[in-house]
Parts: sequence; C-alpha cells; structure tokens
Amino acid sequence: MAIGSALSVGLIGLKAFIIQIQAFVSPGLPYFSIIGLPDTSLSEARERVKSACQASGAKWPETRVTVNLSPASMPKRGSSHDLAIAASVLSASGTIPHDCLNDTVVLGEVNLDGTVLPINGLLPILLHARDQGVCKVIVPHANLDEATLVPDVNAIGVRHVGELIELIGGATKYEIPDLIRDVNPNDGTMSICPPPGDMNEVMGQETAKWALEVASAGGHHLMMTGPPGTGKTMLASRIPGIMSPLSESEQLEVASIRSLCGTLPSYGISDIPPFEAPHHTASTASLVGGGAGLAQPGAITRAHRGILFMDEAPEFSARTLQTLREPLESGYVAISRAKGTTYYPARFQLIMAANPCPCGYAYGNGERCTCKEKDRIKYFSRLSGPILD
Repeated sequence: MAIGSALSVGLIGLKAFIIQIQAFVSPGLPYFSIIGLPDTSLSEARERVKSACQASGAKWPETRVTVNLSPASMPKRGSSHDLAIAASVLSASGTIPHDCLNDTVVLGEVNLDGTVLPINGLLPILLHARDQGVCKVIVPHANLDEATLVPDVNAIGVRHVGELIELIGGATKYEIPDLIRDVNPNDGTMSICPPPGDMNEVMGQETAKWALEVASAGGHHLMMTGPPGTGKTMLASRIPGIMSPLSESEQLEVASIRSLCGTLPSYGISDIPPFEAPHHTASTASLVGGGAGLAQPGAITRAHRGILFMDEAPEFSARTLQTLREPLESGYVAISRAKGTTYYPARFQLIMAANPCPCGYAYGNGERCTCKEKDRIKYFSRLSGPILD
C-alpha cells in the first residue's frame, strides 16, 4: 500500500484551517477520485493535476488513485490545493521521497502544462499556518512578494511542478515556457496605490472640515447634505488622510481582506485606512457580500477599519440601506448560504452624502427647485430612522 501526503490550508471567509491531503495508489483500473467535500473547481483538479504531472516528466500511476481531503466535514473550495494534490500523488507513486512534506504547506493552482499559477487569499492562509507552527511554505512564484509580508515564514516560490519535484529531491524533465521564465518576483508587482488626497488642498469649507475632523477623531458616522457641486464627494475622499494610521494588527486585517479579494498587489501593507465608494445602483449582494456556495466579501468588508462612502445615499434602494443596520451595530456581517455561514469583519465608518431634494436645488430661497413636496418626502424616506440615528 502506497500513501503520500501533503499539507494545504483552506479558507471559509477569513477563517483558515489546515487540510491534510493523502493520496492512495491501489491496484485496479485507472481512475482518479477526490473525496472530502470538494466543490466543483476542486473536483476539476483531477484533470489539471494529471496533465501537469505528466508535463513535468513524472509517470502517472496507471492504477486507481484516491485523494482524501481531511477534515472531511469541512467544505473545500477553489484551485489553491492543486499543487498539494499533485505533491501527494507524486509522493504516493514514488516520484518524490515519501513523507517529505509533512511539515510544509504547499499552495498553488496548476495549469495543464505544469506551470504554477498565483492564488488569492494567501496572506490569511500564511498567517494561520504560522500560528499553527508550520513555518515552511511552497507558494507560486508570482505570490512570493505577498508571502514575504509574513514574518517568521520561510516561503519558497515555484513556477512549475517540475521545480517542486527537483526542490524535494526527485528526478524530472520539464521545460518552463518563456512567458513564465521571464517573470521576476521583485519586478515591482506589489505596486502601492497613490495616497488619498490631502485635506489641505480644500479651500474654504472650514465648518465642513471641522465636522470631518470631529467625526474622524471619534469614529462617528456622518451625513452631508447640500446642493450639487459644493464639495461633498471631494471632502469625503480626503477623510482617510486625516484618520489615525492603522496599527500593525489592523494593517494585517485589511491586507488579509484585500488578499482574499485579489487586490493586495495594488495596495501592499499600508497604514492608510481603506476607502470604499459603491455606486448607488450597487446591489445588496455587492454591498454586504454574496455569491454561490460560500459568500465572498462585499464593499462593507473591504471598508473594514476605514470609510464606506455612500454618495447620493437616498438613491440606494431601501432594502440595501437596511442591510447596513446590523453590521453598523455588531461590527461584522454574517452571510448564510446552503453550504454554510460565512463571517466577515465590517467595522467601518459610514459617510453619507445627499442632495436637499431630487433635483438638488432646494437651497436658499428654493426658486430653482422643481420638486413637489411629496417627491422630497419620498426622496428622504428611504433613509430610515435607525440609519439616520
């Protein structure tokens, strides 16, 4: 009996857990199965892994191959476990030394030609692995910049399944495509987004700026009402620049969310609070989070530890606005789906902006306003009492 094993890490929201992957090569007709609550993308790893191993010069077992993902009671999703599955099968078939990856986490998606592709959510995965005492990880070469953000973790980048085999001491024959070979992990892929605008650039508006300073200092929510062109959006976009810098733990929280969303390479580790400004046509799912299977983060989670700016607030649907009530009170959002409940942090500062009426001209003597009284009442009625409180 030949059993090979490898370690990977799964994610449910931002909650990570260690996955032990075991491959069993047994006599029988050629067949490859993956068990342990895999989703569709993970079940499709059978074809990716088999083709990638053969492209690396390794001989695929012409017998029955069974891969188990443990713990079997936890749902597993995504393609980030491809490389670990390939390593376990190669270990079971004798291509690489047996039990050589017992203390190493292996992460990465594989292509049919054996190349290793980057994954999302690497930062929370590595933080959990480090907390569990696993300090050696093998990651995609393109994710190496992100992996180096976690201290006390020895991260090794691979571009091809053949490199993984050579790294562990196996013999292989492969060729890396030129497009992959030319990629340098230190070529500036971790580019930093420009900082927010400076409040000193705003001329006048002394009363409004004083209100923003008070709100930023105390973490208070704020609503600005005024005619079009008075600078509501301009002022709101500069609030992150006057907020207190994020602490180290808060920076890791924000970076983990961005890693899960795939936007961390654009930000890096930054002490500037995040700023999210969804359009007023945004759906409830895009604001709170959603998607098939296990829910993905929404705008309120991406604004965690920062600002959620809702311009033209009365134009948002009443149902979308009502979904903000619980996250504003609890500081997190719980999204339930058929495959489980996902919890995401959502401790944000809400800034709203609105015109005085639908046409925007109900100011001064109001002679330019063309709105009827019932239209003005209906316009602000979407903002319920609890939201305004």
